[in-house]
Amino acid sequence: MKIKYNLLHEEKNTEARLGTIETNYGTVETPMFMPVGTRATVKMLTPEELYEAHAGVILANTYHLWLRPGEDLVEKAGGLHQFMNYHGPILTDSGGFQVFSLARPKDITEEGVYFKSHIDGSKLFLTPEKSIEIQNKLDSDIAMSFDECPPASATYEYMKNSIERTLRWAERGKKVHANPRQSLFGIVQGGAYEDLRKFSATETVKLDFDGYSIGGVANDGESKEDMYKAIEYSIPYLPKDKPRYLMGVGEPSDIIEGVVRGIDMFDCVLPTRIARHGNAFTRHGKLNIKNARYKEDFTPIEEDCDCYACRNYTKAYIRHLVNVDEALGGRLLSIHNIRFLIRLTEELREAIKKDQLLEYRERFYQDYKEKV
Repeated sequence: MKIKYNLLHEEKNTEARLGTIETNYGTVETPMFMPVGTRATVKMLTPEELYEAHAGVILANTYHLWLRPGEDLVEKAGGLHQFMNYHGPILTDSGGFQVFSLARPKDITEEGVYFKSHIDGSKLFLTPEKSIEIQNKLDSDIAMSFDECPPASATYEYMKNSIERTLRWAERGKKVHANPRQSLFGIVQGGAYEDLRKFSATETVKLDFDGYSIGGVANDGESKEDMYKAIEYSIPYLPKDKPRYLMGVGEPSDIIEGVVRGIDMFDCVLPTRIARHGNAFTRHGKLNIKNARYKEDFTPIEEDCDCYACRNYTKAYIRHLVNVDEALGGRLLSIHNIRFLIRLTEELREAIKKDQLLEYRERFYQDYKEKV
């Protein structure tokens, strides 16, 4: 079956909402954070560790899997779920973000995008139809439309032309989408321009997708203010009976602000990326485990955390692992960071149930700083 979104409760004081998404691999609650498994693996974590962290939907990347090992091999294996042995819902992005980071403006045509492989420099060409074809073969639960990801600095005129082309691409992709088990999301673009966000949202909704994403909010150079504006300018025009997904966002404060503004789904590579550099999320901010102050600290990363790392290991031990380049250090920090963001969304759901989201936000910010 395709996914089904159920709206359970709308918070009285904000745009936040509580819901569930029914999938072929179980029902997940929203708002939720989705760990990113770019190459069909969440870096350094097993599926069992993801289940223990209460992960629901995870992501995989169309561009990377297209190049290696190839969508035909994944299809032959029985699809992504069988290939990577993950028996929860999977979302695949369209590959657009990676493609546009590799392409030059002149390489973007009406037909598709010409660019060079980041692996060997070979010439590649990706179209909306090809992106959907790849995702059909990957057999994810949710596929994303192929869109252009304009930089935050794009002019109004460029952004307008870009979203009009993205709409045409979305329609082309929808026409060739042929996997009856797979849902397809449309993507709203438009930068921080209110009229363009409205136009993109209303026109994308006319195409009748299974869910809607707000894109272009995790590009380099975009301010948090512009990110929040992009959400506020888009949400009023998205249907209440379908999920809303903010792409590429994983800072705790941004998740909270997104939920307040009506977002249901978030994803980001941040928790595993900062873990590989020795950093952990805590209630007080990001902690750098390499700091000398933790050399003899025999307490967990966070006292009240229920993750495997905090139940079994100390800051002193994890610091030792990281400082001697043992992979276990990064693994333990990744487990903690993913569980931290999932716990955050669990707590946000409880606050929404009680219509106390603004009080929760205030309490969170009283303690949270960027670094500790």
